[in-house]
Amino acid sequence: MSPTEELQKTLDLLKIEQEEDRAQYRDKILGASIQERKKSGTTWYPIVIRESYYGMGERLILEIERPGDQFVPNLFQFGSVASLFSNHGNDGKDNPTISGVVSLVRRNNIRLTLFVDELPEWIDMGKLGIDLMFDESSYKEMTGALQQTMKAKNNRLAQLREILLGAEVAKFQKEEPLKFHRLNDVQSQSIQKIAAAKDVAIIHGPPGTGKTTTLVEAIQHTLKTEKQVLVCAPSNNAVDLLTMKLHAAGVKVVRMGNPGRISEELQMLSIDSAITTHQDFKKIKEFKKMANEYKNMASKYKRNFGYAERQQRKAILDESRKLQGEAEKIETFIVNDLIDRSQVITCTLVGSANYMIRDKVYSTVFIDEAGQAPEPACWIPILRAERVILAGDHQQLPPTIKSQQAAKAGLSVTLFEKIIQRQKADTMLEVQYRMNEKIMAFSNKKFYNDKLIAHESVKDKTIGDSLAVEFIDTAGCSFNEEEGQNTSSLVNIGEADIVLKHLKELFDQNIISEKTSIGIISPYKAQVNLLEIKVEENEALKKMGKRLSVNTVDGFQGQERDLIYISLVRSNSDGEIGFLTDLRRMNVAMTRARQKLVLIGDSATLARHPFYKEMMEYMDEIAAYRSAWELIY
Repeated sequence: MSPTEELQKTLDLLKIEQEEDRAQYRDKILGASIQERKKSGTTWYPIVIRESYYGMGERLILEIERPGDQFVPNLFQFGSVASLFSNHGNDGKDNPTISGVVSLVRRNNIRLTLFVDELPEWIDMGKLGIDLMFDESSYKEMTGALQQTMKAKNNRLAQLREILLGAEVAKFQKEEPLKFHRLNDVQSQSIQKIAAAKDVAIIHGPPGTGKTTTLVEAIQHTLKTEKQVLVCAPSNNAVDLLTMKLHAAGVKVVRMGNPGRISEELQMLSIDSAITTHQDFKKIKEFKKMANEYKNMASKYKRNFGYAERQQRKAILDESRKLQGEAEKIETFIVNDLIDRSQVITCTLVGSANYMIRDKVYSTVFIDEAGQAPEPACWIPILRAERVILAGDHQQLPPTIKSQQAAKAGLSVTLFEKIIQRQKADTMLEVQYRMNEKIMAFSNKKFYNDKLIAHESVKDKTIGDSLAVEFIDTAGCSFNEEEGQNTSSLVNIGEADIVLKHLKELFDQNIISEKTSIGIISPYKAQVNLLEIKVEENEALKKMGKRLSVNTVDGFQGQERDLIYISLVRSNSDGEIGFLTDLRRMNVAMTRARQKLVLIGDSATLARHPFYKEMMEYMDEIAAYRSAWELIY
């Protein structure tokens, strides 16, 4: 298959994915009653607006609350597009709406950054709710990028298409050996390969090997010979992390994107914030204020006016438009000035199509977390690249593909994986600085061919004198899985109780303190919700605040804690383990712990799968096995 034919197949699969995504949205939202939507987690109703204010970039923000203790699972998350509606007098039909981006989700609270500057009058009528929306824009950009790449001829994009998909060999020039005092030898070698790359290079960074540190150093080294680079990642969280690291390293960085999708800590680096603090921003406000005044003046001539009045109204509206145009010219000047003065522009893959930067071309484009990025999204920034540097790990979280048909046909295979298979452009980082060696060992064997080495500083480090790894076996305890309330996700109440009992045991024995950072992970959202409730109800644990967090595997991507619990949930007589068969997600979960990893699961169910059978054998080998009966009685 030629690169063009391969891209056409990818485009066809993307269309299948889009239809599946749209169909799931229709099933959950369109045609469903408010009660059905509430149950599926796509609607909060009723809600109240606790506060409205203007945040960074003069964006209107709403603080929304769901009254009472309605802690039911929901699908809202940071960066989601959502629509605020009023059900006043409409019986759920033709509701007036305004849209925005979710910038914070807590138990019964959502922060919504709106796409409008003013609240409509119907907000005061009550009966308010919020719906999760289907976002078509990312599909539009991915489709356009694939089409443009397929059509490219006799230009750099056409060359990159052939090289990245393996039809031509990637080229490297000779470079003097590089050594960075903050990096180990392999990390330094990876930057040397990047410096030598004419087309593409890859940093393959398994958990704890300092991939982000190496990438930041590589970006800084590149900036010695290039004025500006573009840095992208598939998720806003990954972009924020890199932006923060680059800023801390003294790099002049500007973060593109809607403020609602940017973390609070980085709002100061967002383009919207930079615009409002620019010395010429006052002129924009003055022109806009005058434009509105003229517009309001013109509205006085709306009814019963003759020729003279019509001419007067036209002149006033022309002046309003002229002033608005002047404001837009100044804003364009400010944006161009801010972007030109930055060394690094950061954004999501789809965000690289932002109108403020979509016409720029970069000598180097960096793509982080490329092992988690759908291939169509990667081509969006590549359209603007002379060469591409990717970083990530294809043994950790895969792209989220909703259509099983599209995933099985190849859409789940990333550009990152294809380049590793088809070119000799990657360097795998081998020394890991996060985990005790016993925590690392099983993942090292199953995913990295035993190539990882635990650094001396972490190799034997544990919490107190406790074991670095424990597997608490619930087999025979009748801790059966069950469906969570108002959701098809699964819970295991017995396992949740074991987590808290084990934590209490560690506290009672002074093995851990309130200063120990703790993460509780479950692959199942309903189990996460249950564990969150139990933590909130436990005063000792609640006092730990941010040092204790509960989340899904995806929610812990890129994070680490001193102590990690994993509640595996599945316990049934059929040996069904569902998406625990997604072994890359398990690799992520098992490699978040620094000093102690505790897994809770039913060996009778899990061991029917070869991966988990080997895991049990490893637990026996290192004397990490423990029966849950010890904690029950």
